[in-house]
Amino acid sequence: MNTPSPKPRRKAEQRAESLEQLLDAAEELFSQHGFYGVTIKDIAEKVGVHKSLVHYYFTDKQEVFDRVMARRAPITSGRRMEALDAYKNAVGGEPTVEGALRAFLDTDLDTYSTGGDGWRHFGALSAQINNTPAWGAEVMDRLYDPVVLRLIDLLKQAMPDAAEEDIFWGYHFVTGALTLSLARTGRIDHLSGGKCRSDDFEAIKERMAAFMAHGFIGVCRDRAQERLRSARE
Repeated sequence: MNTPSPKPRRKAEQRAESLEQLLDAAEELFSQHGFYGVTIKDIAEKVGVHKSLVHYYFTDKQEVFDRVMARRAPITSGRRMEALDAYKNAVGGEPTVEGALRAFLDTDLDTYSTGGDGWRHFGALSAQINNTPAWGAEVMDRLYDPVVLRLIDLLKQAMPDAAEEDIFWGYHFVTGALTLSLARTGRIDHLSGGKCRSDDFEAIKERMAAFMAHGFIGVCRDRAQERLRSARE
């Protein structure tokens, strides 16, 4: 009995696979060397193809970068938006600071800890973008403003007496800690003598939301008391 030969893959499937390979390679290289440290030739060599194939799929390096970001950013943003909405519905309009932060932070850390190398490369790339003065803010604004502002709204509900600027400063510190963690630089490994690992997302998740919540509550409470004292004087 003859075994039927496998059907040849359609050209569309082959193109899709080639495109994913190029995006994977570009994502990893961008995460290591930044946008300006990577060339079209580098991406092609990473995959083992001629650079003309990269130009077949992309106009230039900027389009490669944009496609890399567009592939995962909506997923992580969407997951956090769903988690924040689910949390808001579950608590019936009475959120806590830590609860809101857990919905935002833990959801994101789960994505990067369970998503494999591709997601970890994307996390490191996002960390670079968040700390790039020339154009990083524009990219982060465009991709993540809606979910960040949803978190801010929950924090305002949790701390109705807090000044709005204190809540925004608090988020500023949160996003700095999150993206430093996603960068996985290994510095904490060295400083702690191996007691902590920068790639241990579970350890980060156990601590980050609670740590940030205490900071939010303490700073906002103290500053509210200062405003009250100033008003009485």
